[in-house]
Amino acid sequence: MSQIKVGDAIPSMKLMKATADGPKEVSTDEIFKGRKVVLFAVPGAFTPTCSAKHLPGFVQNVAALKGKGVDEIVCVAVNDAFVMGAWGKEQGVGDGITMLADGSAAFTKALGLELDLVPRGMGVRSQRFALVAENGKVTHLAIEAPGGFDVSRAEAVLAAL
Repeated sequence: MSQIKVGDAIPSMKLMKATADGPKEVSTDEIFKGRKVVLFAVPGAFTPTCSAKHLPGFVQNVAALKGKGVDEIVCVAVNDAFVMGAWGKEQGVGDGITMLADGSAAFTKALGLELDLVPRGMGVRSQRFALVAENGKVTHLAIEAPGGFDVSRAEAVLAAL
């Protein structure tokens, strides 16, 4: 598939969420239908920029984003639900951010935003990006240049709302 763009629909797929009862499937249809959602993706949980800047920026801006009418803030990475759950706990996301796992990169590939880090021993991951979707349609999309951290920051998403 080609890369997702503004105006496109979020693909109907399943992601995984860590719960007290173990990993639980979550449908993108449930997340996005009839709602305004900010979704941001990182190359990997517990990685330097993701842990020091990207996720913390969204944690600090939950109230501001919700104040702009955002119903849910979702963080996705090509990791498993256990890793995403542990990272969310370590980062203190609480109920403010939904941590979802795209363990096999199926969702990331469906968006056309995969990043081949096989030569670096990290497998196929997600590019760093953020998007806003309203009722399942992308209204804002910000994809970082390789190694970049600018357009997908929480502050940049907030400014775009």
